[in-house]
Amino acid sequence: MAKDGYHHGDLRAALLTAAAERIAADGVDALSLRNLARHAGVSHAAPAHHFGDRAGLLTALATEGFELLAEQLAQAGSDFREVAVAYIRFAREHPGHFDVMFRHSLLHAENETLRAARERSGSALRSGVSSIQPSHSQDRQLSTRLAAWSLVHGFASLWREGALHNSALATDSDPEILARKMLSTIHFD
Repeated sequence: MAKDGYHHGDLRAALLTAAAERIAADGVDALSLRNLARHAGVSHAAPAHHFGDRAGLLTALATEGFELLAEQLAQAGSDFREVAVAYIRFAREHPGHFDVMFRHSLLHAENETLRAARERSGSALRSGVSSIQPSHSQDRQLSTRLAAWSLVHGFASLWREGALHNSALATDSDPEILARKMLSTIHFD
């Protein structure tokens, strides 16, 4: 029983967009296939037809998120600070995606398409980090990558969750300016 609003050229894409919007507005825990169908103006069976189950929907959304993230990181170039700011910008611009991408318990984590997209975005992030310590040992580079990812992901999460709102640590209301200030203090030797 499709509703009058069901005139999407690409229903799968429309459902993913609606899911990202709902998650950004209400959180991932509030999302159900039935509510998504109602929000998208389609039959309650449409999301299940395209994604199988809720985890399938979230896996597709996370995959799309990793693909978008990989594009943004690649466009940032090879300078670590620019890659870091691009990561933070992605989290701000795509909060619905960001909120599910790293929640393995909600996803079909072994999905090959998801794994490939995650690897592409990870590779783009690693390329920015590798410019920091190109001559260091492999072990040292791995530790630096983990530290760099933790730094930018942590900042993006803190900003996204509102933890920096009215904080004495947030000396600027623009997260990109604040991130650049923070990144300027970091020296990976």
